Amino acid sequence: MNVVEIAGLTYTYPGASQPTLKDISLEIEQGDFLAVVGNNGCGKSTLCKVLNGLIPHFITGDLTGEVRVAGVNTLESDVGALAQKVGYVYQDFENQIVRPTVLDDASYSCLNYAFPDYQERGRRALAQCGLSGREEEYVWQLSGGQTHLLALAGAVSLQPEILILDEPIAQLDPLHADRIYEVLRELNEKQGKTIIVIEHHTEYIADYCRHVMLMKDGGAAWKLPTRQALQRVEELEECNIFPPQVTQAACRLKNAGFLPTDSPLPTTVAEGRRIFPVPGCLPRQNPPSARPPEPPAVSFQKVSLAYRSVKGEPRTIFDGLDLEIRQGERVALIGSNGAGKSTLMKLMVGLLKPQSGKVSLYGESISDKKAEDFSRQISLVYQNPEEMFIKDSIRGDIAYAMQVRGVPQWEERTDELLERFRLKALEGRDGRLMSGGQMRRASLAIGVALEPGVLLLDEPTANLDIATRREILSVLEDMKDIIQTAVIATHDMQLVCQWAQRIVVLCGGRVVADGTRDEIFSRPDLAQLVGIRPPEIFTMAQALCPGALCYTVDEFTNWFKEAQTHAKADE
Repeated sequence: MNVVEIAGLTYTYPGASQPTLKDISLEIEQGDFLAVVGNNGCGKSTLCKVLNGLIPHFITGDLTGEVRVAGVNTLESDVGALAQKVGYVYQDFENQIVRPTVLDDASYSCLNYAFPDYQERGRRALAQCGLSGREEEYVWQLSGGQTHLLALAGAVSLQPEILILDEPIAQLDPLHADRIYEVLRELNEKQGKTIIVIEHHTEYIADYCRHVMLMKDGGAAWKLPTRQALQRVEELEECNIFPPQVTQAACRLKNAGFLPTDSPLPTTVAEGRRIFPVPGCLPRQNPPSARPPEPPAVSFQKVSLAYRSVKGEPRTIFDGLDLEIRQGERVALIGSNGAGKSTLMKLMVGLLKPQSGKVSLYGESISDKKAEDFSRQISLVYQNPEEMFIKDSIRGDIAYAMQVRGVPQWEERTDELLERFRLKALEGRDGRLMSGGQMRRASLAIGVALEPGVLLLDEPTANLDIATRREILSVLEDMKDIIQTAVIATHDMQLVCQWAQRIVVLCGGRVVADGTRDEIFSRPDLAQLVGIRPPEIFTMAQALCPGALCYTVDEFTNWFKEAQTHAKADE
């Protein structure tokens, strides 16, 4: 039985010259777990907004064709009625949280529908989403992962047949990402819900989804069983969708003649153990990077900080923290949601002041200074790039800080930055109306405009597809000559492994580990303590040879070829 039936769907946004969705015909079976993939701008979110009626009832435009959801024609229904058929958790899920306490928010939609058992529905949804026991807590007491689960509970409380989640794990650490998908699996397998996710993390698609649909140029190119879909490596990569690293590596090795041509490509580490024949174990030891003997750029000495709480005792973030960031370093701050990464950065730029202890910048205490007093020495690029935009154009945003501080030749400097970050053609655009990758590039240009000695980046690759994340990594590499010291707070372990010289692991406001990538990811106890996870290809190499240290697909394939060649030479 099909829960979604689409025939000849074409949709054009108001004022657009070309349709975003083009002649889509699609069927989704009841109880499916479907991943929708495709390049930025291919129409994934637009299609999902057609399913819940936001298009065309709220977002107008020209729509032709027929869409039936749970037996209801979406054109003949309204958004309110369709919300009981299709629950939606948006990429910016925080905007769905509208009430102060957990139970109040989870049951709010049911109250709006005047269900007499609205609180019981809310409690049941919280239990289904793993939030039992938190009913009376304030929503701001929740971690990012718990807040996402609360947004999901609000949708589940209406007991829809279909649940749609747009990038459900984009802002989450691996531990919370796992929890989200385990909840979705439970809703799918035990509650019979049809789950649709817009997802770029193909390793989660491989582990949880039953089918994959590729959208391309506004159309549905195909819908296939997950294992079959992920075998189409070249086609997916052409659309900037990158299969699991294990699959990519196997494809390259097969093409190079190191795997049988009739061998299926593995999609998980467990399958990779069976597919990759490594007769000899040749460890790959990456030489440790020597720490430069430079003085500190930023130092924390016995720093303590606690946030006031509306309910209960103040929440302690740091208690006697000691840490140094040396000049010339590229440092990654990692840890689970709520570990204190963003707070640490706000202390560095003076947006927060410690209750005790001292924060120093280039050896000078910043405790008694205003943030603007040292803005030319240190700069913070926010996690949400739109918070960096205060003018009506990108040119105006980049020029603003230089202009108000009377920086000589600020106009020429603005032109240079527009060229460097490939923003010249967009200089007149409002930054808030650009794509995710364009906004990230623009926020980086704003961050380096005053040529600060220290640049801080909070989750620079959050909410981006893999292709755009690679573009941002390339931009960071290109900025080596203008950034002396850089600190990134991130959950993106691929970014950490390819960019950082030093990794600082935070847990409960403490530094629990500090070292190179080899020193950090060779410790399985950290994964259990903090919930961090190395790139999948690192886990694959370790499964084949505990001494192998491979962080990218290129490193793995080179190591594998070398191990195979070495083993044959010994025969």
